[in-house]
Amino acid sequence: MRYLLVDRIDEVKKFAYATGVKCITLSEDCFEHHFPGQPVYPGALLTESMAQLGGALLELSLRDEMIRCPRCVVSTVKAKFRDFVRPGDCLQMKAEILSRHEESAKLTVITTRDSQRVCEAEFLYIFLQIDDDRLESARFEVLANLTRKTRFV
Repeated sequence: MRYLLVDRIDEVKKFAYATGVKCITLSEDCFEHHFPGQPVYPGALLTESMAQLGGALLELSLRDEMIRCPRCVVSTVKAKFRDFVRPGDCLQMKAEILSRHEESAKLTVITTRDSQRVCEAEFLYIFLQIDDDRLESARFEVLANLTRKTRFV
């Protein structure tokens, strides 16, 4: 099963940064048990949203540089949560590449709500070459949908 936890990517500067949005709605499955009467968006899902934006930035950047774009997979993450995220919140995320090497990259992602920081994380991604045309086609389709209205700078 695939979870798409970024609603849209607004801006991309290849090998530099990407901005994106995640809007939290009460209809999301996680709120059935987390927590009834006091819904709080799980930190693991927030971290995954941030990781997806960072991975998309890397894959969009690497796509034109390589014959077959690698899958960017999180190897390590260090996150700090500053506030709860609740239904109705519209989160703005910004991923920035800190360093890039032949087989890995380090990124930072900051998530804000109304200009207030709710979470920040540092991710280390490794690049995996997966020779599967169906997987590559599906990933291309996901990125195309996320970037339909993206501004590339």
